[in-house]
Amino acid sequence: MAVATSRHTFLLNGERVTVDVAGNVRMLWVLRDLLGVTGPKYGCGINVCKACTSHINGRAFNPCSVPVSKIGPDDEITTIEGLPDTVGRELHPMQEAWLDLDVAQCGYCQPGQIMAAVDLVKKVRAEGRAITDADLDGLRNICRCGTYPRLREAIREGAKGM
Repeated sequence: MAVATSRHTFLLNGERVTVDVAGNVRMLWVLRDLLGVTGPKYGCGINVCKACTSHINGRAFNPCSVPVSKIGPDDEITTIEGLPDTVGRELHPMQEAWLDLDVAQCGYCQPGQIMAAVDLVKKVRAEGRAITDADLDGLRNICRCGTYPRLREAIREGAKGM
């Protein structure tokens, strides 16, 4: 039995894209397999590890858990590849902090970590406050290398440049 496909249009890293795919296909596979955007990583496929963290309309989301049918034509998906464009620079300040503080070891989780960190900084700034240890404890992106102390330092440093 053939699966019916339909057209899905949305903004991806500032460009309008259209894909023909079944509506139940998860956004992670649309991004990686159909559009060739490989920054969001597959880790678990069930919204637990957060390796795929990207932004939808400026807020963090996990494309492994969202079917493409839930994405509308006015929705903008930003992945790590498009993050620098959000500040008009070659690298986003959070990416610069990651490099300056030598955060990554294997690097697999880092795109998701950075995207979650940017979302956290935006959230606490909107609330008119600084990042706390409790905020950092609340980030649930899994890093098997265990670079959490450097991650925490980089988030604080990156926030200064945002």
